[in-house]
Amino acid sequence: MKQLNYDVIIIGGGPAGMAAALKANEKGATVAIIERNDELGGILNQCIHSGFGLSYFKQELTGPEYAELFINQVATTGIDVYLKTMVIDLSQDRQVKAMNEDGMLLLCAGAIVLAMGCRERTRGAIKIPGSRPAGVLTAGLAQRYVNIENRKPGERVVILGSGDIGLIMARRLTLEGMQVLGVYELMPYANGLYRNIKNCLDDFDIPLHLSTTVTNIIGHPHLEAIEVAKVDENFKVIEETREVVPCDTLLLSIGLIPENELSQKSGVSLNPRTNGPLVNEELETDQPGIFACGNVLHVHDLVDNVTLEAEAAGAAAAVYALQQKVEAMAGENRSAKNKSTIPLGPGENVGYTVPAKLTSPTKKAARILFRVRKPLENAEVIIQSGKKIIYQGKPRAFKPSVMEEVQLNPDEINGLKAMSDQNSAALPIIVSVREVKQ
Repeated sequence: MKQLNYDVIIIGGGPAGMAAALKANEKGATVAIIERNDELGGILNQCIHSGFGLSYFKQELTGPEYAELFINQVATTGIDVYLKTMVIDLSQDRQVKAMNEDGMLLLCAGAIVLAMGCRERTRGAIKIPGSRPAGVLTAGLAQRYVNIENRKPGERVVILGSGDIGLIMARRLTLEGMQVLGVYELMPYANGLYRNIKNCLDDFDIPLHLSTTVTNIIGHPHLEAIEVAKVDENFKVIEETREVVPCDTLLLSIGLIPENELSQKSGVSLNPRTNGPLVNEELETDQPGIFACGNVLHVHDLVDNVTLEAEAAGAAAAVYALQQKVEAMAGENRSAKNKSTIPLGPGENVGYTVPAKLTSPTKKAARILFRVRKPLENAEVIIQSGKKIIYQGKPRAFKPSVMEEVQLNPDEINGLKAMSDQNSAALPIIVSVREVKQ
């Protein structure tokens, strides 16, 4: 087995992986990217619609254009790229076993960055009753069929779920001449970005049915129809609203799941809410030297935000790996040192937070990301430890589809009682979004 050594190894060559690799390389680390596909770029290669790069590049790009800018940057560096290479194991001591057409590889690193992205939820995740005909597929797969393979998935299409991929495919299929009968959403609100509701549904007169779901799949061997029904506030089907909709294609846009099989193999603890790793403000997991970023950490709505997060992870991984070299020469062991931490978690109306803990004392501001559980018309962010309020925002509207961000400065963090990982005496920091009474 061929053995290779790097300061930082990035698993995944999508937008997160490339951004992390470039930043680690910029910090002076030797870097490798491992990608299982034939090319870098990840999911961006099939996202031919525009809307990317408005924040990061200050211009509107398609997915392939956004990816190409990073691919070109990687090509000008000394970053080693392993394409068509599948990682089959990742150990706690940061050894990566991978396989490609040349055989088995063992890659050893001072730090690892997990950037494997996410996958779509399938029909099995929500247990839709009925037969198992052809014509039921995820929205991302339909996107690949149309944009990459030039294949037409059907003629009369229904979309379940108002996630951004589903909304974008509603427009895309309409432009290709297919009839999109409607988008059905279980929740009483849309889950996609407002701009996609407006540009992909409203502009094409595609109806959005809220508080409605698919209750049966009909047809064999090919899809012939679906049954839909309204649900009440407890998500129970309202029987008298059942309706059969003839169609030959059902696209599922029902959420994304981080690809964390490798994370678990390395012993990384996962957040039960996001299914992504639990990390600190440096985006380091509870396994020393293993970092995570992008959709493998938590699902993002904008690739620009993925890039910024990945750059932070890549920089932190490089600092860790290079410092480890220095400490090894001095006979020290960073991973053996106790870190003082403060747990961080969601409170009222908040689904999850990234990070899950903060390190104290610190010299850097901490970037706190979170999503609300439901739309709130007039609410404020309150971050507190016990009865002490650390941060209080101005009242405004919140939506689950929008990632929220708050910066805590070092003084706010260092003023709290820190704790070691073995000492549970410290009070956690809680992020809440509370409705403000008019």
